[in-house]
Amino acid sequence: MSGVKDLSRDLDKLDVQLDDLEGSLEPFLGNIDDIASQLPLLDKAKLFSLVAYSIESLLFSTLKLQGTDAQSHAVFDELKRVREYFAKIKAVEEPEPEKSRKTTVNQEGAARVLKSGLSDNKAISAKLAEKIAEERAKALLKSMGNNNNNSKRPAEAAPPAAAPGSGAEEGERKKKRSKHKGRNKGNKG
Repeated sequence: MSGVKDLSRDLDKLDVQLDDLEGSLEPFLGNIDDIASQLPLLDKAKLFSLVAYSIESLLFSTLKLQGTDAQSHAVFDELKRVREYFAKIKAVEEPEPEKSRKTTVNQEGAARVLKSGLSDNKAISAKLAEKIAEERAKALLKSMGNNNNNSKRPAEAAPPAAAPGSGAEEGERKKKRSKHKGRNKGNKG
């Protein structure tokens, strides 16, 4: 019997702690509506979730102490449900950064739909054609501006041109002449 620890001291300590817990939970169990009425909506949701979770977890602990399979009990399902509420509250408090894709409009498809729908009205159809032409011109100018800025070298960085009378320039002239001669020979025959 000396190997068995004296449990009376631990049981007394547990009894005191349970009394403290009951005292702490009493305001929430007695009249929780008075407390909740003074809180903003998000804090009210937190309060109800925390109270429900603390009661459900106490019931879960009681079931475990009694030797019941608490995992298959309805209390476990309620604990899961309350945890989902915690996740929802957290999502409201700390919204995630925008991960969803941006909505894009198929402009060509929209233009086709508008053209077919407005084909009876000539004035509106003409205005639509003008707008489409303007948008295409803007897009072209924008793409030309992007291409000029990104892909071409500035004029200063270009290699120097061959000096007049150099061999490189004469070689180019000879190539051009031979191409023209070849075309002329084909036309004569």
